[in-house]
Amino acid sequence: MSFSVGIIGLPNAGKSTLFKALTKKEVDIASHPFTTIQPNVGIVTVPDEKLKKIAQVIQPEKVTETIIEFIDIAGLVKGAHKGEGLGNQFLAHIRNCDAIVEIIRVFENPNIEHIEKDINPKRDIETVKVELLMKDLETLENLLTKLEKEIKTKDLKKFELLKKIKESVSQEKLISEINLTDEEKSEIKEYQFLTEKPILYLLNTNKKDISLDLEFKYLTMNLKDEEGISELSESEMKELEMKSCLDQLILACYNVLDLITFFTVKGGKEAKAWTLKQGSNTISAAEKVHSDFREKFIRAEVISWQKLVEADSWAKARELGQIRTIGKEYIVQDEDILEFKI
Repeated sequence: MSFSVGIIGLPNAGKSTLFKALTKKEVDIASHPFTTIQPNVGIVTVPDEKLKKIAQVIQPEKVTETIIEFIDIAGLVKGAHKGEGLGNQFLAHIRNCDAIVEIIRVFENPNIEHIEKDINPKRDIETVKVELLMKDLETLENLLTKLEKEIKTKDLKKFELLKKIKESVSQEKLISEINLTDEEKSEIKEYQFLTEKPILYLLNTNKKDISLDLEFKYLTMNLKDEEGISELSESEMKELEMKSCLDQLILACYNVLDLITFFTVKGGKEAKAWTLKQGSNTISAAEKVHSDFREKFIRAEVISWQKLVEADSWAKARELGQIRTIGKEYIVQDEDILEFKI
């Protein structure tokens, strides 16, 4: 199962342009709002130089990078939570995503209309924030009404938790900003609240230098340029001395999702990268590789990718004592190479 990132923002902010540049898939892009109705879905490989170096040592028949799924969701508008611009439909698409990339329009182009008629990034950010909050508030109110009707002793704790969250959301606080315990986060996970999801902000600009006084970190890119670069071959990019910034965005998504990468070498036949939540144990990693591994798992061998590259062979690394045997409870570290024994 791959992790998914929803691309959101106001109409004509550059969502479909980013999606096309990332996935190299043809999508409808136009200068008027709501060109995208049904979400576009694409799989993007996560760039990893370490995997290439592992492959140079192992010399496998196959090399497989890990992936992230990107979903291009139609533009949100003011009143989306009440159904404006098919907003309810679009907000529902965000619910199934693990994280959000919000595209904010900063570029000037008289041929591409802005739904609010002028460029104002802070206003646009606030518009999207309010729509997400209002949708979560509506969900919370419905949940509380339902729980109140069929309240039981075991539900009282959840009722009080949702009530506490509703009070914060009513004060325009994102659920991700509320100080919740791990147990409380686990308790509300099933509801897939929109403002609980991690958000990465991307300013789409056609200016060389830009600085906005915002309360959060953001990336800046010229998505029109990125679309053009994505259509070039590697040799053309070298000849024109052009470099894409998309790897930076993909890795930022990876980081905001709190993910790590581990590798398997499958008896030397395939070097493969896998995505895993930070803090996961060996069993969780084994299940990623194959669902049967939970039951069949006996032990695993582990080595850091640097140690393997330094040793220049699996046999030499073993001889040097760099390969360790681990059990089920070992916490997988970023960039570990695992060989499962079943």
